[in-house]
Amino acid sequence: MSPHAHQQRTVRRSFAVGLPIALLAAIAVAGTATGVPGHDGGEQRAPRVVATATLGDIPLGRFSNALLPGTVADDRGVDLGGIGSDLYPAGRKGEFWTVTDRGPNGQIKVDGKKRRTFPVPGFDPAIVKVRVSGDQVQVITAIPLTTPSGRPVTGLSNQASRDEAPYTYDAKTPLSYDPNGLDTEGIVRAADGSFWLADEYGPSLVHVSARGRVLARYVPEGLKLTGAGYPVVEALPGILLQRKTNRGFEGLTQLPGGDLVLAVQSPLSVPDAHAGETSRNARLLRFSPRKRAVTAEYAYRFDAVDVVDPSEDDTSELKISSVVAIGGDSLLVQERTDKTSRLHRVTLPRGGGILGGAWDDAATSPSYEQLEDPSAAGVPVLRKSLVVDFGKVAGVPGKVAGVPGKVEGIALVGRDTLALINDNDFGMTDGPEAFDAQGRLVDSGIETTVTYVRLPRPLRG
Repeated sequence: MSPHAHQQRTVRRSFAVGLPIALLAAIAVAGTATGVPGHDGGEQRAPRVVATATLGDIPLGRFSNALLPGTVADDRGVDLGGIGSDLYPAGRKGEFWTVTDRGPNGQIKVDGKKRRTFPVPGFDPAIVKVRVSGDQVQVITAIPLTTPSGRPVTGLSNQASRDEAPYTYDAKTPLSYDPNGLDTEGIVRAADGSFWLADEYGPSLVHVSARGRVLARYVPEGLKLTGAGYPVVEALPGILLQRKTNRGFEGLTQLPGGDLVLAVQSPLSVPDAHAGETSRNARLLRFSPRKRAVTAEYAYRFDAVDVVDPSEDDTSELKISSVVAIGGDSLLVQERTDKTSRLHRVTLPRGGGILGGAWDDAATSPSYEQLEDPSAAGVPVLRKSLVVDFGKVAGVPGKVAGVPGKVEGIALVGRDTLALINDNDFGMTDGPEAFDAQGRLVDSGIETTVTYVRLPRPLRG
C-alpha cells in the first residue's frame, strides 16, 4: 500500500472513530429542533414534519485537507456544506450517504455578463456519510473523489466550448478548466460497495470505487472530452449534449434489480434555449450497469410552475432534483423550485420508451421539448400521482420547523417516512457582496438540515 493510500485510509477512519477534539466539537453543534422519527400512536391525517437535525460548522479547509492534504490553501471562511445534493440510506438507522456538489460557487456580473466564481478552487468533491442523532447531523466518514492515480478531480468546469468559464471569488481572475472536474449531484451505493454518481457537467454517470477512485465516466455521444485522468465512455444519447448550463443529471436512484434511473434536471434546449426555458417536458433514463448502456428513456411532464410553487411564474425554475426507487419499477419524482417542491409517484413501463426514436433527434420539428401536449402527439408520457406537496407540510410551532427550501435529496425511511436534505450552497450567495473586503465569506445563514416527514399512508408494504 502506498503512503498516500494509507494516509487516506487513516483519515477516513478518523471520521468514523476519533476526530481531533476541535473538529468533533465543530461537528456536534446543536441543531434547530429535537426528536427523531417515531410513531406517536395518534391518527395522522396529513403529512407532517416529525423531526429535524442540523449539520454544525466544520471549516472547509480543515475538512478537505484532512482527506487530501494541501488541496485547499484558503477556504475564505467557508464551512462544509453542499452535501444536500442527494441522500441515500446507508443501512443503519439514521445513517445516510451524501455527496457534495462541485464546491462553493456563485455568480457576479461583470460588464453586464455573469461570471461563474469558484472561491475555493482546490476543493475536491467528496462522498460523505452522515448520522442523524437527535438534533445533530454528524459526519462519520468522508471519501475524496480522485482519478485512479490519486489526483483530485476538483469541481471546476470541463470544457471552454461547453461550460461556464471559471473565475476566482471576485470574478476578476480566470481559472483553468479541468477535464477531471465533476459537478456531482446524485448518489447510490451498489451491492459491491462501489458508488454511482450523477454529474451535471457532461451530463454524465460516474462509477466510483469504494475508495473514491473514478472507474469510468459515461457521457453523451459526441461530447469529445479529452485530457481526463480516468476512462471517459461515450455511452449516453447524444441529444443530452443539449442540456441547459448547470442543468445536467441531478436525480439518481437504483432499482431493486440493480438498474439505475437518472433524471435530467430540466428540459433540454432543443432546438434552442427558448424552447428549453419554456418547456415542461423532461427526460428520465434507465441505465444497465451490467450492459454499460442506456436501455430506456422516459418522457416526464412537469406540472405548471404555479402549481408546484404558487409564488413563481417562471417555467424555467422547474427542476427535478431527486428520484427515489420504492420497489419494483415504482419511483418517486420530485418537482421543485428553489422555494418548495412536490413529490409524485410513477411506474416505469416496459420497453425502451422514446430511446433512439424521433425525439432523440435534434432535427425533429417540433421537438419533444416544444410540444404543448406530448401525449396528444403520441409521446408515451409517464403517468404520475401526487404523493405530497411539501409546501403544505407544516411543522409543530415552537418545536419543529417546516420543510426548508431547496430540498435536493430525498430518501424513504421505513414504510411511511421521508428523510429530506437541503442544499445550503456552502452558505454562498451571488453577487460581489458574498465576500467582505478581506475576501471572507459573508455567510447566508442557511444550514444543512435533515428533515423527516411522516406520510399519512405507507408508500410500500
